Amino acid sequence: QVQLVESGGGLVQPGGSLRLSCAASGIIFGIFTMGWYRQAPGKQRELVAVISHNSNTNYAESAKGRFTISRDNAKNTVNLQMNNLKPEDTAVYYCNANKPLRDFWGQGTRVTVSS
Repeated sequence: QVQLVESGGGLVQPGGSLRLSCAASGIIFGIFTMGWYRQAPGKQRELVAVISHNSNTNYAESAKGRFTISRDNAKNTVNLQMNNLKPEDTAVYYCNANKPLRDFWGQGTRVTVSS
């Protein structure tokens, strides 16, 4: 059974930082592209950042320079370090594991940026 379990969300003030983590099980983690997506209230789910099996990264424009995605293939985890958070970063953040013909999602972790 595939499980992606996110953690690290919460309430943070503008300008603050959070580190999201996703622990994967039930997959051969090292061959999957891992990603973080988010969905704000009333909006569609959107890409935040992805990291390939060999650690190539890609970021949404809104995340560039503020967020860093990383993976630890030995621990089957993918992290998202988020700095200089803004109110518009408020959303539910989802972990994704993807390879051809396989696509898995976590349940999400809520991030609220507010003073």
